[in-house]
Parts: sequence; structure tokens; C-alpha cells
Amino acid sequence: MTFNKIVVPAEGERITIREGKLHVPDHPILAFIEGDGIGPDITRASLRIWNAAVQKAYGGQRQIAWMEIYAGENADRLYGSYLPQETLQAMKEFLVGIKGPLTTPVGGGFRSLNVTLRQELDLYACVRPVRWFPGVPSPLRRPDLVDVVIFRENTEDVYAGIEWASGSPEAQRVISFLNEEMGTEISPEAGIGIKPITEFGTKRLVRKAIRHALENGRKSVTLVHKGNIQKYTEGAFRNWGYELAREEFGDVTVAEEDTWAGKSAEGKVVIKDRIADIMFQMMLLRPSEFEVIATPNLNGDYLSDAVAAEVGGVGIAPGGNISDFIALFEATHGTAPKYSNQDKVNPGSLLLSGVMMLDYVGWKEAARAIIDAYVKTVAQKIVTYDFARQMEGAKEVRTSEFASAIIANL
Repeated sequence: MTFNKIVVPAEGERITIREGKLHVPDHPILAFIEGDGIGPDITRASLRIWNAAVQKAYGGQRQIAWMEIYAGENADRLYGSYLPQETLQAMKEFLVGIKGPLTTPVGGGFRSLNVTLRQELDLYACVRPVRWFPGVPSPLRRPDLVDVVIFRENTEDVYAGIEWASGSPEAQRVISFLNEEMGTEISPEAGIGIKPITEFGTKRLVRKAIRHALENGRKSVTLVHKGNIQKYTEGAFRNWGYELAREEFGDVTVAEEDTWAGKSAEGKVVIKDRIADIMFQMMLLRPSEFEVIATPNLNGDYLSDAVAAEVGGVGIAPGGNISDFIALFEATHGTAPKYSNQDKVNPGSLLLSGVMMLDYVGWKEAARAIIDAYVKTVAQKIVTYDFARQMEGAKEVRTSEFASAIIANL
């Protein structure tokens, strides 16, 4: 495809799919969206670190060819659209990218760009690894016990965006049908939302979570749901998850309840489930019992941010939205417009999402180098303002200075 505004770097090569796997050349083209608000500051800092880590790890043999694509306010200025079609097409063609935070109004305005990207590209798994790095301020006494990867279903549940405003003709039609044909007693003044959860959507998410556990030596996958109340959506998610594990991974997994009856879990991934509200408590009291979590969309939204708070907050929480092959990694926090262009904020979320991206394309040496340098920099108490105010004797630095310190520690 010929693009209108996007410039494809001549020195790079496309990532392709061969025999059901990504084939990554030594000079891959990776897409990036700068983002709104603090996006430019943290993107500039992170790009410097990613490039330096690749150079350090591979001595020039490998190099990323960055291709800027557009969404949010930059896209509106260039295209008159917050999410132009050629941005979606570029992701479909080039497969792997990363984005800064994008503006989404609350309670009105245009639809969430994050949700739209996930649905248009069928990025059905939001993957959020949450772990503590030594020296990072935490409200927990033992944050080191938190080391979990959350797989949040990305395309269904209430995030499907199927809803109608209170008093609208559409809402009144739905309410009339439900009351008259299905025997419900919904107030005619209600706003209405629909919560679809399918067997297909559930099983592909749980499949990805179990594969991750098997490939990374994780001992359990926990299905988190509210099936005691929402029996035919979240309860079905739980049941389909267990069914998938039995049917496709029966030789390498075991249900937790079977271990209670004496079945051995030796060498197998234990599949278990927890009700969502209790799970929040258990992640505070007994976090070491959980390693991989699979959950519907809304539960995953709440849970991933809450668990991130245990290890330093969403400001350093990485994440990626992944389909079978297309992957768009992202800063998991908002745009923080009051800090725009101040070179002030912590770039950790975007930076560590880039580490996920490097892992995804198989460049694990560069990813490891960034983690080691990040831990060393925090140990030196060279941090941005958010950590500095929680650490005695810290040296507060700007976003760009924090990036320079990490590069020096590579």
C-alpha cells in the first residue's frame, strides 16, 4: 500500500509471518505512535534507550528502523481524523508497534481510541506483566512477592461499546422489548449496555495465557470472573476456560480441584479460578500464589491497575495488545496533559512496554540490558519526581536526564 502521510523507512525490512511464526529481520521496521499530552516527552526518551540497548546488545548487527504512524491529536492535525485508516493498514502490514498515551474524553466526545485500535485490529489479548523492581517505592511490605502476568480479554464484555443513552429512542426500544418480551422490569429511564462474552473469544484468550505459562515456566493460570452473579457471561468464561484447558492442554495442565482429590500437579500447569472481588484481596494478602491470570475485559482493567499500584503504579506498568501476530504495545497510563512538554514525568510504562516489544520480536538480550540498567539507575536513586518524593536521598531528574542515566548504565 502507498501511504499518504506515513513515511516507510527505506533502510528497514518488514516483519513477516512464515510457517505460523514471526520472521524478524536484522533491520525490522517497527511502528510508533508518539501519543498525546506527555507522549512526546516519554517517547523521545524511550526511543533513545531502546536504540542504545540494541546497539549495546548487538554491536550494530541489528538495528530498528522506526516508522511513525499517527493517532490522536497529531492525526487530527494531519488527517482531520483521530484514527486514520492508513494507520490501521500500516499496523496490519508491519505487524509490530508501540504507542504513547492517547486522549480519550470521559462521558462524551469521540470513542476511546485505545478500544477502537484493539477492536479494529482484533488485538484480543491485553497482556500486562506486573513485577516489582528493587528500589521502586511500594505500599506493600513484600512487593517482591508480586510477579504476575495478566491476560485481559480485549474485544468483548462491556468494552464492546454496545450501549444507548438514557432517554434515547434506542434505549427505550431495547427496554420495551426486554420488559414486554422477556419479563424484565427495567426503568424506562435507564441507560442500557450489552455485555457479550463468547466461547470463541474466551478460548483464544485462555489459550494464549496457557501457552505463555508453558513457555515461561509458570506454574498456574487463574481464571478471574464474577460467575457467581453473572452466570451466563462471566460464569461461562470460567467454564469455557476449564474446557479449553482439558481439550487442548490436558496432558500438560491439571485443574486445581483435581489436585485436592490427590491428582499430581508435578510438571503441569495448575488451572484454577477465583471470584473477582476476592481476587483483589488475595493479590494483597497472598500474591505469590498467582502467576498468570486470564480474565474478561472489565475485570482485567480494574485488576491490572490495582496490582500495578502494589509495585509502583501505572506510571511504570507495561502492557501490550496482541492478536495472533499483530502486536501494539503501549503506555498503560493517561496523557497527563498538565505535564505536557515539561520533560518531567516517568517514562517507565512506555519504556518497559518497549522491553515487552523487544522480547516479542525475539531480541531478548536488548530487553534484558534495559531491565538491568533500569534497576541499576533506580538503585542509584536517580529518578523522576514521582519516585523522588517517596525516596529518601533521591536525586530528582528530568525525563530526558533519566533516559541518559539508564543509557550510561547499559
